Amino acid sequence: MEDNVLIADFMGIRGEYNEDEKVVYLESDIDGRGVYAFSDMKYHTSWDWLIPVMKKIDSYACEEMDFSDYDDYRNKYVFIHNISLHNDIRDVYNQVVEFIKELNKK
Repeated sequence: MEDNVLIADFMGIRGEYNEDEKVVYLESDIDGRGVYAFSDMKYHTSWDWLIPVMKKIDSYACEEMDFSDYDDYRNKYVFIHNISLHNDIRDVYNQVVEFIKELNKK
């Protein structure tokens, strides 16, 4: 998934993304390997991969946003800010991607 590459970049995992080979050559890897197929990135299916992203987003919101922007963030990205056992990972993933895309516009 292309959005997984967007998330990896947000997390500071730099690499060369070769869409023809559907592979990511990472300079800083996640689990000891240096090469991932796009399908190996599990942000969209694994809470173990997605939770650290959510923590980084929430930390960014707490530290970098003023009160008004933070309040808007909490209302707009409720699945990120107030995670629940009842949230579907796809909903949370979609909000993570939306947040990162909006952040990248700035």
